[in-house]
Amino acid sequence: MKKLAYAFAAVALVSLALVSCGPGAAATNKVGMVTDSGTIDDKSFNQGTWEGILRAGTDLKVDTKYLKPTGTTDADYIKEIGNLYDAGYKVIVTPGFKFSGAIFAAQDKYKDAKFVLIDAAPAGADGKTVVAPNTVAIFFAEQESGFAAGVAAALQVKTGEFAFIGGMEIPPVQRYNWGFQQGVAYANANLATKIVIKPASVIYQGTFTDVAAGQQLAAQLYDKGVKVIFAAAGGVGVGVINEAKARAAKGVWVVGVDVDQFSQGEYETGKSIILTSAMKKIDQAAYDMVKANLDGKFPGGQILNYNSANDGVGIPAANPNLTADVTAKVAEVLAKVKSGEIKVAGEQGTLIK
Repeated sequence: MKKLAYAFAAVALVSLALVSCGPGAAATNKVGMVTDSGTIDDKSFNQGTWEGILRAGTDLKVDTKYLKPTGTTDADYIKEIGNLYDAGYKVIVTPGFKFSGAIFAAQDKYKDAKFVLIDAAPAGADGKTVVAPNTVAIFFAEQESGFAAGVAAALQVKTGEFAFIGGMEIPPVQRYNWGFQQGVAYANANLATKIVIKPASVIYQGTFTDVAAGQQLAAQLYDKGVKVIFAAAGGVGVGVINEAKARAAKGVWVVGVDVDQFSQGEYETGKSIILTSAMKKIDQAAYDMVKANLDGKFPGGQILNYNSANDGVGIPAANPNLTADVTAKVAEVLAKVKSGEIKVAGEQGTLIK
């Protein structure tokens, strides 16, 4: 009888172990992230994504970890994805279009993992997009947040010259630019502003990492009389912010990108050269996907779009550099975008006049 009891106990323990350590447990309780170029505290894409994962870790009681690759090739990314997977992190979030090829390979190699790809869809060497059942691709309507930032900046400054500095000339950055120009054009046509954006003042630097080049470009534009630069450029944008901070006494401004960059633009306590920021809520997107997985509702195989209609893009709710009247007017205009009354184009050549 004692032997039989021991046998039943052993079976029970094995069953419990299977329930506790099965594939679902690892996928549910461990969430990893591989960073794009830059650091985890870049005040932009990496940091925004990681903050959403950290919030999920606190709110939803999951383990979190990030790894920084040594380079930015598919092989570099796949190596760190594999390291996370081997450590039991089977929900893996990757921010940025550069992960497109890596996730295309990883989603097939690690079929029991879940992948969240932000700002891109998995694509093979032939460019063909395949979103596997264990992957979700997330895009944002950058043109709508750029539009809101353009309206806000124009209303606050009223007259003068604006400029745009982008990093690489890729669709998300282009949409920010086109949306910003449409926002300025809308304000000029409907809200009595007089802002000029010259073609020569729309610049793509070509990288997201050259801080010095960003500062040099900003200096040249400010020297020509530009009052506001919208910088959608990662590390290049850091250079723009640095130059504006050095000229804070001259009344120049920067429009931040991706996240609220007010704190990064502070040149003394409570005072910042960030006029507003064109935000896409990458933190919320990352959080939503972790929660969806926990709830058994991971939208694998889908492409999701975050836009003004689902509050996935916009500008910060508060910024001391915008007056209450400007903030209220921008909210009114953005409500029209949300309802569809105002349509912001996501391509070039159809700018609102």
